[in-house]
Amino acid sequence: MTMTDPIADMLTRIRNAGRAGHKRVDIPLSGIKIEIARILTENYFVHGFKVLEDGRHGRLRLYLKYTSDERPVIRGIDRVSKPGLRKYLGTRAVPKVRAGMGIAIMSTSRGLMTDRDARRAGVGGEIIAKVY
Repeated sequence: MTMTDPIADMLTRIRNAGRAGHKRVDIPLSGIKIEIARILTENYFVHGFKVLEDGRHGRLRLYLKYTSDERPVIRGIDRVSKPGLRKYLGTRAVPKVRAGMGIAIMSTSRGLMTDRDARRAGVGGEIIAKVY
């Protein structure tokens, strides 16, 4: 069965694993998912990730991060631009998530980057997700 929105599936798996208290979550592999995992790691939302080869498709393993009182660091992770309704923003309209305490993951002409990086680079693009 084909998946209509693999990015939303990834975000849902991360959200559910965090709520269930899992240390890691496995996600079907794709290039954009590796880039999202890289951004989450660079912004300290997850400990890291590993690409696992299983012979056919491969899997992306994300190691989730928790606070000292065992609450997930990722409080919310939401898909913004969806296949049925894409959300594009120009350079001046790039949002701050939770007054700068979260990030927006954007697809720009220069690749996937955070909202902060997009503002610094002076580019707009499609808002993939918000993480806080």
